[in-house]
Amino acid sequence: MEVSVIRRFGRFLAALALTAATTVVGVTFTAGAAHADGCYTWGRTLSEGMSGEDVRQLQIRVSGYPGYGAVLALDGVYGPGTRSAVIRFQQAYGLGADGIAGPQTFNQIYALQDDDCTPVSFSYAEWNRCNSDWSGGAVSASTARFNARVSMWKLQAMRRALGNVPLYISSGFRSYACNSAVGGASNSRHLYGDGVDLVGSPSLCRLAQQARYHGFSNILGPGYPGHNDHTHLGNTPSRSWSAPTCGI
Repeated sequence: MEVSVIRRFGRFLAALALTAATTVVGVTFTAGAAHADGCYTWGRTLSEGMSGEDVRQLQIRVSGYPGYGAVLALDGVYGPGTRSAVIRFQQAYGLGADGIAGPQTFNQIYALQDDDCTPVSFSYAEWNRCNSDWSGGAVSASTARFNARVSMWKLQAMRRALGNVPLYISSGFRSYACNSAVGGASNSRHLYGDGVDLVGSPSLCRLAQQARYHGFSNILGPGYPGHNDHTHLGNTPSRSWSAPTCGI
């Protein structure tokens, strides 16, 4: 097996062991009792009213669960919006949906992410076929890479809601040169790293419709000029949805 597959299987076994331990002994462990993760390891249980970098890291992973038309702020403050997103995440994976992020929630996240912090169903390589160092766009390379990772977590949530079906990416990050070469808009979200074009199945309209629930403020699809062969998702400062053929 590939190393990444072995690593994921190990995380899955550790999650099962922890769940069994908490069930048999009846002790409430802190998040520090969970196994270490190659990307990020939480050290405390998080709940509404708390703040810090660990809250922000949680927000990134549940950014695809803000509810219809909403976008979850990545501000490190565990407010009502974060609590609601955590509840939706917990419901999506059959966990106790109390809005408190503890060992079970964190272990589910660990099982969903690779050591480079991307979700298991997506990768930096498929998101960036333009230039490997992520430079030349509208933001710094590190910001473009971060923006891409957040959008990947949103797609991971969307993928789950669609029944764990594969989602096919035709275009992700673009430098200005790459964007110009394909005739992209001058203000394209691809230049910022968070823009992504999806093709194939599910249908383009199904993709556009579902995306409304997963934190994408920019949705362009069939019926919008130049988008009859793909559905575009991104994160504009204000909502920009248009897929007339799909009723959006």
